Amino acid sequence: MTDLASSAAHRAGRARELLRTEGPAAARIVVTVAAAWQAALWLGADQPPVFAAMVPLVALRGDPMTALGTSLQRILGVVAGVLLAIGVLNLWQPSTLTLALVVALGLGAGMVLRAGGALNIQVALSSLLVFANASPDSYGLDRVWETVAGAAVTILLAPLLWPPDPQRLLTAIAGECAARLSRSLTATSAVLGGGPAAARDNLTRVHLHVDAVHAGAARAREAERALRFNPLRRRQRGTVRLLAERVAAADGLAAHVATLAGEVDAFTCRDDLAPDLARARIRLPEPASLTARAVEEALSGEDPGAAVTAARAALADYARADARPVAVALRRPLHRVLDALEVPSTATQSPPYG
Repeated sequence: MTDLASSAAHRAGRARELLRTEGPAAARIVVTVAAAWQAALWLGADQPPVFAAMVPLVALRGDPMTALGTSLQRILGVVAGVLLAIGVLNLWQPSTLTLALVVALGLGAGMVLRAGGALNIQVALSSLLVFANASPDSYGLDRVWETVAGAAVTILLAPLLWPPDPQRLLTAIAGECAARLSRSLTATSAVLGGGPAAARDNLTRVHLHVDAVHAGAARAREAERALRFNPLRRRQRGTVRLLAERVAAADGLAAHVATLAGEVDAFTCRDDLAPDLARARIRLPEPASLTARAVEEALSGEDPGAAVTAARAALADYARADARPVAVALRRPLHRVLDALEVPSTATQSPPYG
């Protein structure tokens, strides 16, 4: 009974979490679908305006910028597809050959009529629906104006209904990026001398962290763009810009963190470098930990100056103790990270590393 109660409580908690995170987006779609349907009826639709209601289902996702782009893509695809199918049917009778021709031309047009992103299959889909209708001319015209009406309602309501909070989203992304980069730096220094398997596993984990940072940077750019179409969040503009800059900085740091993990993996596979790695195992963790702390402070908005200075000093001590090529290669990514954390005038410089 205890296990059943625990399982039920877990499912209930999961359901509440899904409702909290996905519920507003679903409600937003429902409201916009109903508004698009009603708007099409007011404009004189004599058939159920399904196509007007379909636009919010396709277009409404994470942010208003995505909704705008997807709605535009859908309008372009519908208009091009309808015209294409009507043109082909005015020249040839419906057949398997003309069907293949319509779909092929639709896919070809979709390669050109993009609103950002991948192939626009809406052209081929609209052509196919018109092709299969008994009265393609009237059907096609109804489809065009209903889609335009649905897209207009979607673009109008998307920024106003439960608008995304870019500030909260970017704060969470910056914190996650900082944690991933910090863990990657400290974990990489900890696997020195642990053998090839440990180094390879660490490299895999670091690459996963780096991919997550890249994905976070993409989400941050979307959130920043969303602010331009969200009049209810304009007061956050300055804060959002600063947060977006921090996430972009994290994205740049990720390459150096991955380089360090790659160097450790490459050196660990060579038996002749075992003495060098044994020395690095003693010396590298301190500057790596200090660099990780500097990254966390910078991405949280604090001044990383003290941590950067301490990390530089630890790297200088390491350089005096070991000037061999392996030690230089292991220190170089940390120097790069610290360069990027300092003021732009020094971050763009490339001093020699020892």
